[in-house]
Amino acid sequence: MDACRTLLKGEKMAEGRKQRAQPLQMEEIKKRMSHVKHKVVIMSGKGGVGKSTVAANLAVVLAEMGRKVGLMDADFHGPSIPKILGVQGVQPQVGPTGIYPIVAERGVRVISIDFFLPSSDSPVIWRGPLKMAAIRQFLSDVEWGELDYLLVDLPPGTGDEPLSVMQLIPRIDGVVIVTAPSDLSQYVVKKAVSMANRIGVRVIGIVENMSGFVCPNCGARFDLLGSGGGEKISTETGVPFLGKIPIDPNISSDTDQGTPFTLRHPDSPAAKVFREIVERVVKAVEGGSV
Repeated sequence: MDACRTLLKGEKMAEGRKQRAQPLQMEEIKKRMSHVKHKVVIMSGKGGVGKSTVAANLAVVLAEMGRKVGLMDADFHGPSIPKILGVQGVQPQVGPTGIYPIVAERGVRVISIDFFLPSSDSPVIWRGPLKMAAIRQFLSDVEWGELDYLLVDLPPGTGDEPLSVMQLIPRIDGVVIVTAPSDLSQYVVKKAVSMANRIGVRVIGIVENMSGFVCPNCGARFDLLGSGGGEKISTETGVPFLGKIPIDPNISSDTDQGTPFTLRHPDSPAAKVFREIVERVVKAVEGGSV
């Protein structure tokens, strides 16, 4: 309950004390983020493209590569990172220096609104100001410690949460945009690229998720959701293309069981693509060899 009370003080701030509290909170955000080497946002203009699954597995692969990783779930209405990483139902502890994130697989430090809800069925029925207050608290009050990477998993769209995250976090390294192969996904996801460009945030690259299914018996490939959407966006916008993650039924089943797919099936074609994508992100962010 202490963690819940600490987080929900953002409600009072949003209602009356926001103007006095924000300057101090911004200083605290700068202080916290000064201990994070790289900040990468995972976003998509469209829902249903598997963005959170991609974010969670990228975090785990980064940690396997020896990086200290934090993962902030900024999707308040559909938080799924705790479920994907098998830490659902755990409540963070509060210490003298702030809220301690939950430690998931491979030491990934996680914070999510899901940890503060009374039950898994509880909805978050908040307007913009409360969500903005919670984002500020995730950045200012959470004891992230020394990190090589902080990944932020955003909700779909180009509204309050993406805008606030990009404006609040100092020196963001860039965004990774996730799309599906379909024409509809391309149409919507290009808006996310345009948003990042307008705000002046670098787009590290495009990831095409659910990119075809290869039959394990005959080896035939089936493009169930279309093909080439990510590469088309890359060509049209001049943004690097990071890779195609094929459909693998194990991704869904592992997610349901709370085990990162890349850990349970490390030798699968999809897991290999995940690692290639992370290597490209690391190279783009850190420079030089991986």
